Amino acid sequence: MSKHVLRYSLFVHRFLRVTFNDSRLTKSVPLLLLVFFFSGCASRPPSDHPFVIAIDATPTQLDPRLATDAYSERIDHLLFSGLIRLDPDGRIVPELSHRWGVEGGTIYTFHLNRSVRFHDGRPLTSEDVRYTYESILDPALASPHRKTYDVIDHIETPDPAVVRFVLTKPHAPFLATLARGVVPKHLAGSPRFSSHPVGSGPFSFVRSEPDEGVELAADPRHFQGAPKISRLLIRVIPEESVRLLEVEKGNIDLIQNAFPPDALPRLRRNPRLKVIQAPGSTYTYLGFNLKDPILRNKKVRQAIATAVDREEITEHLFKGLARPASGLLPPDHWAAAPVASYLYDPERAKELLDEAGYPDPPGSPPRFKLIHKTSQNEPARRVAEAIQYRLDRVGIDVEIRSYEWGTFYADIKSGNFQMFTLSWVGVNDPDIYYNIFHSESVPPNGSNRGFYRNARLDRLVEEGRGVLDVETRRALYGEAQKIIADEVPYVSLWHTMNVAVMKREVEGYALYRNGDFYSLKEARKR
Repeated sequence: MSKHVLRYSLFVHRFLRVTFNDSRLTKSVPLLLLVFFFSGCASRPPSDHPFVIAIDATPTQLDPRLATDAYSERIDHLLFSGLIRLDPDGRIVPELSHRWGVEGGTIYTFHLNRSVRFHDGRPLTSEDVRYTYESILDPALASPHRKTYDVIDHIETPDPAVVRFVLTKPHAPFLATLARGVVPKHLAGSPRFSSHPVGSGPFSFVRSEPDEGVELAADPRHFQGAPKISRLLIRVIPEESVRLLEVEKGNIDLIQNAFPPDALPRLRRNPRLKVIQAPGSTYTYLGFNLKDPILRNKKVRQAIATAVDREEITEHLFKGLARPASGLLPPDHWAAAPVASYLYDPERAKELLDEAGYPDPPGSPPRFKLIHKTSQNEPARRVAEAIQYRLDRVGIDVEIRSYEWGTFYADIKSGNFQMFTLSWVGVNDPDIYYNIFHSESVPPNGSNRGFYRNARLDRLVEEGRGVLDVETRRALYGEAQKIIADEVPYVSLWHTMNVAVMKREVEGYALYRNGDFYSLKEARKR
């Protein structure tokens, strides 16, 4: 399909939706688009049709040094290679490096695969690795990952195939952080790089249309073997009903975690589809702005945690595909600690609000009002409505404001909110507590977007990343989890299952615990 046909069909889609504003018509639009798609592709052999996956939100940044949202990072893992990567179970495996060694806990030496080339044909060398991490550390780039790597003292490149990181002190999670994609030194300084990324991953960038999708092509020279899929189209379809219709009509080859759980029985019954599922490490939470005069009160946050019926939401909205969470780490994680959980108790929530200085006023006025921001994703709005309903029952008036993904996420990163719901995807190392709760990790240094501060917590997570003994780390993070559970900078909501629905002829796709798309490299259609 030519670029002009793609743009014209998208124009027709927008025109019909704006002009007629008819939900019945918009549901038929994908069929109209399909006519345009295949009329533009009629000259291509069937095998050249792209493999299509659907996502519900637009990736915001395809430069791995700057990306923070889940879809951007998942696509980056297809475009770029890291020194290491995580396998489906979250274990560290080699990628660019075929071996590495650690001396004294502070010197990490990696030996690179000499056959790796960027998609423009240039060899990937240790200089590119050094440039990637030095640019992240450069304040001029304003990378949100800068704080993750500030333990690096310097980087040495004694050979084009050898790179050595010298740390200022031992840093337990350091190896796992090196899954970040390596960028080409000769291109990554260009302002064009974010919109036209060049990496060394299994797929190369072809084009993207804002709010519509990203097209990738298999790299036939990829150092770990070419993908089985020659062309990959990642379509952004925000409307839940349209995504489902496209899947059921056969216009989508695969969709993962981007459909309502109550549609799963119907999708399972479709003879043209198959479903796979596995436990995931995605953690969903209700976040607070602790600079807010109401929400800085710990008893208010505890009251909200007690007023939210997580069991009800996971049962009715997620149909068993989520389990209530008591903290960031899944219960089977090696560092997960038993902590006090906020069970649903509206009477106790009212008592806590009274103690916080917000007694129930006579008559019908609420105790106070809060604004809950969320995306326009339909499941996210349903969750916000369920929380709104329960908080109303204890006297808290909640106004829901939903935005398209880019606007919503920009507000959260800038601290422009009172409450919001979001998920951390791929929680692996407990060092995440440093990134999202340490007082120095406020943006742009990290992801402490709620401005939480606790000196004891700071000391625990600093010590936790500085020791290598697993049992010592377990004890330190156990204490950190108890502090977070008591102070409630987040209300822990649930951990979700990973579920993928695909055409029956799709083979080779495996679910990653962190929800990654990397197994698209091995996927194929019979």
